[in-house]
Amino acid sequence: MKKFTLGTAMALVMSTAAHAETVGVSMAKFDDNFLTVLRNGMTDYAKTLSGVTLQVEDAQNDVSKQQSQIQNFIASKVDAIIVNPVDTDATTAMSKLAADAGIPLVYVNRQPVNVDTLPDNQAFVASNEQESGTLETKEICRILGGKGKAVVIMGELSNQAARMRTQDVHDVIKTDECKGLEIVEEQTANWDRTQGADLMTNWLSSGIEFDAVISNNDEMAIGAIQALKAAGKDMTKVVVGGVDATQDALAAMQAGDLDVTVFQDAAGQGKGSLDAALKLAKGEKIEKKVYIPFQLVTPANVKDFVTKN
Repeated sequence: MKKFTLGTAMALVMSTAAHAETVGVSMAKFDDNFLTVLRNGMTDYAKTLSGVTLQVEDAQNDVSKQQSQIQNFIASKVDAIIVNPVDTDATTAMSKLAADAGIPLVYVNRQPVNVDTLPDNQAFVASNEQESGTLETKEICRILGGKGKAVVIMGELSNQAARMRTQDVHDVIKTDECKGLEIVEEQTANWDRTQGADLMTNWLSSGIEFDAVISNNDEMAIGAIQALKAAGKDMTKVVVGGVDATQDALAAMQAGDLDVTVFQDAAGQGKGSLDAALKLAKGEKIEKKVYIPFQLVTPANVKDFVTKN
């Protein structure tokens, strides 16, 4: 009887070990509010899963460092890799590294340039960027009654999200309802709050006049708000929009400074990317693109989103 019990116990241990999975995660950078929520969503979810271990690394916005991290994950024989790319134009090489090693790879949040040609054991989990900038700009257009002058603050141009959200702005302005809107300035602030404030300060110093600020993300929008307030501008006369619905952005909206944002489920993307990676590691087939919907956030419904991101 003792032999049977011991054998059974050993079988259980071996079975558990066989199902234990290690996932390597390379984040573009830790020092980013939205990506922190995404990373925490992933790690918190992993804690609820038996036998799942995450190795999370900070690429510090360095493409070379990120590629080295992927190579290290491969060398340590992880079961799957999740990448939040620093540069979405550099993902073809990353895909090849993982594919050659036979290790599943999932891109999260930032769309890889090779999204339509990903190998069989790779996928992309995010929200459809065509929705984000569209929802933001349509709401700003509605508030302005379809006419006015706007400045556009773009994210890092190496990121597909920045390019797509900016294209969304232009596409909305081409519509009959919003063709009275005019873009008077359009520059990048690289997703950064401080750079957003500096850019707005420069625009104000140049005497540029506008009715709306259309920002690719909340961090840059908050920076713009800080500069506007420092310059003594009446925030009731400037419409400011962003994307992500971070807690800081929601607080700015409740304070009456931010008028529009778009909820991007950061924690949901983190959870979804880990689910996708684990399924691929088990040899399961999944969709190449897994989209989590965006939702428009305004002062009318902001309380519904305060605890989500």
